[in-house]
Amino acid sequence: MTAFAAGSTVLNRETWGERTWLTYPVTVASDDGPDGVLALVLSDGAAFAFDDAGPAHPWAAHTAWRGPTVLQLRRTDLWYSVWKFFGPATEGSPFTHWYVNFERPVVREADGVRTDDLELDLVVRPDGRREWKDVEHLHARLAEHRFTTSDLEHVLAAAADVVAILDADAAGDPTARWWSRWDDWVPSSPAGSP
Repeated sequence: MTAFAAGSTVLNRETWGERTWLTYPVTVASDDGPDGVLALVLSDGAAFAFDDAGPAHPWAAHTAWRGPTVLQLRRTDLWYSVWKFFGPATEGSPFTHWYVNFERPVVREADGVRTDDLELDLVVRPDGRREWKDVEHLHARLAEHRFTTSDLEHVLAAAADVVAILDADAAGDPTARWWSRWDDWVPSSPAGSP
């Protein structure tokens, strides 16, 4: 599959197993192709479309993304993506934090990507402080068959990898984070790689 053109709009389909339960548009900031980094921008007002069959998506009460711009960075071989969050545009869209979203490896499709969020998240503040989110929900999601024990093992292994990357970065290795090239990217950046 070829790379998506910078500036184009593609769809992010979030799945639960075989079911697509949320679809929303994102703009391609940059795409290195299937073996590189795919950078997508989720903008305020991006419309949500839900599949009403089965359990409701956690964002089901909303018709669109109502929040700051988010840069989503994905590599096809990883069980996580890295999101860069910004503050309000009225305040100059300041960088607020990195967000590691643990998920099945992204699947590229002709008109976008297919993702599958696996609950666990890690917030990384600009000063390096880390905050795990949703750890307490992992057991319940297993019981609900949201994911399998094998999926959870992949997520925990990915979490250990991310911690090792962040530790190496904190110890002074600037090449440790594969997403560090996006450190200076801001929402007003033109489409394309930093």
